[in-house]
Amino acid sequence: MLPQSTKEITPPPSAPSINLRGEGELLAPPLRVIETEALQDMNQKQSDEKKMPHLKTKGPLRILLIKPHTYLTVAKRLNEFLHLEPLELEIVAGGIPAEDSVSIYDMTLEKKPMEVFHKKLDEIKPDIVGFTGYSNQSARVKELAKIVKHKYPSAIVVVGGIHAIIAPADYAVEDIDLIVRGEGGTTFREVIRRLKAGETPYFGYVALSRLDKDFQQKAATNPPAYPEVEEIPLPRRDIVERSRYFAVWTAAPSGRLETIFPRMASVRTSYGCKFNCAFCVVHHIMGRKYLERKPEDVVNEIANIQEEHIYFVDDETFLNEKRMTKVAELLLERGIKKKFVSWARADTIVRHPDMFRLWKKAGLEIVYVGLEAMDETRLKNYKKLTSVEINKKAVTTLQEIGLTLHASLMVDPSFSVEDFKSVEKTITDIRPAEISFTVFSPSPGTEIWHKHKEEFICDPYLFYDCMHTLLPTKLDMRLFYAHFARLYRLAWSTNPLRVNKIKVPGREIVRAIVNGTKYIFALRAIHRDYYPKK
Repeated sequence: MLPQSTKEITPPPSAPSINLRGEGELLAPPLRVIETEALQDMNQKQSDEKKMPHLKTKGPLRILLIKPHTYLTVAKRLNEFLHLEPLELEIVAGGIPAEDSVSIYDMTLEKKPMEVFHKKLDEIKPDIVGFTGYSNQSARVKELAKIVKHKYPSAIVVVGGIHAIIAPADYAVEDIDLIVRGEGGTTFREVIRRLKAGETPYFGYVALSRLDKDFQQKAATNPPAYPEVEEIPLPRRDIVERSRYFAVWTAAPSGRLETIFPRMASVRTSYGCKFNCAFCVVHHIMGRKYLERKPEDVVNEIANIQEEHIYFVDDETFLNEKRMTKVAELLLERGIKKKFVSWARADTIVRHPDMFRLWKKAGLEIVYVGLEAMDETRLKNYKKLTSVEINKKAVTTLQEIGLTLHASLMVDPSFSVEDFKSVEKTITDIRPAEISFTVFSPSPGTEIWHKHKEEFICDPYLFYDCMHTLLPTKLDMRLFYAHFARLYRLAWSTNPLRVNKIKVPGREIVRAIVNGTKYIFALRAIHRDYYPKK
């Protein structure tokens, strides 16, 4: 069953009757004009039908799903610390019929991604190519789609992902046949069914086509509702190179780690968030709805995962205390031993410390917390609905329980040198902790995006990675990013590995130092991305 939003647009009400005498109203157009317009409409419809994507293959399909690589150096450097599996494509693959052949190509893994991309196309000769992508990958997606159509004109190109949801009109180009705006797994499954049946592959508000006469109207609406979580396919984890996905790990209750770059699996237990943070796009995509998987389903999935370390990639994992308490209890009852990392709100930690104590027993070791700021005015501007006191209490609560804190702090383009110094003090105050930083950036499609769109200093899609500023900086940009890079250097000096003197293999210390140095240099050089390439 597809979400309610797949229903077709309600036809407009009938036009008012025409006064043939012309008394103060519209005169009836001449018959030849009506016939001409009808003929033009029929010709346009026939032209669109010819352009409409049709399968050329009879029988099992060859489907290639692609996660594109990024343009920006900072994102590439970040992948040396955190490189998670393409779960969104694995879920899409999970909905594809067993009779069809499906492959996933993660271009972010390759040193020469374009060379491998051409080889994959020639090896598979796909009937359908599906792309996912964030806004900063949208130009890359269009570039790759063009290559697909040039090499294999009959291949049907389908695009989904965050950017397709929030800015579908940006993908209304000749080389893209369909734009998946709904949840990927259920929508792609229906697209395949329709293609095989010879039906129109675009439908409702979840699968769009620029050939649809109502495309602009549909693309301008809010994102469609998600289906029930039970309808979303389980991920196909067997068709990716699992050994190549990892995340840096600094939690070590025993004081020793065999590796600080363990293999990592991703699990999603819920979709959406009930909050409305100013910088976040999730509430725009999900309409502030929070969809939860049943505890038993979550635990069954975890039990079948081969990796020891698991990253919960929910938008907000612990909003429902009762549900997540049940998940922890089931893990303990079934003797499932894993090590978990997850995001949690500061106020959730403060309200439910016993839940986190239970989760520590169940294997939770690292908690990512979006503290964002230790400043009441900024927290209010960000619409966090927390306070400095709550943030401080969350930090001490996790320390008392024995969970490693990863604090996420945000800097603002309007920062002065004094503001950066204030953040430096926060780094010292919350040690030991993993700490990361982002730059306040309006998310495409949100209210603050439209509020600030006349102020953008760069391509707001390409540069939207929460590291590049989209807005003018108060400081000279070079100085701004010099201070930004300094925050990371100071944060690494308070990292749990260093503060707690965790014993790790020497080769991994070297790897971390080398990658960290590259990352800091990339941050300091971000300002160069804004200048035209010579």
